[in-house]
Amino acid sequence: MEDDKVRVTRWDFDPGAETRWHRHEMDYVVTTLTPCSFLLEEPGGGTRRVDMEAGSVYRRDEGVEHNVVNGGDQPMSFIEVELKA
Repeated sequence: MEDDKVRVTRWDFDPGAETRWHRHEMDYVVTTLTPCSFLLEEPGGGTRRVDMEAGSVYRRDEGVEHNVVNGGDQPMSFIEVELKA
């Protein structure tokens, strides 16, 4: 769903699936629909793992750059709401 204020996307990842490298052009909010095991590959070669329960919510500012990988052994799903200026 997209309009002049937001873009809403549902993401579904099998184990090992990834977004590929990208840079967020807008502030965004993520709500997990399932337990999520995010393996975040970050600029400079760093990685970190973030495990979240279903129903968790977080917000980030535009400019975040990363590759997101499902680092778990189960499918994971989340909703991303990008906020247009």
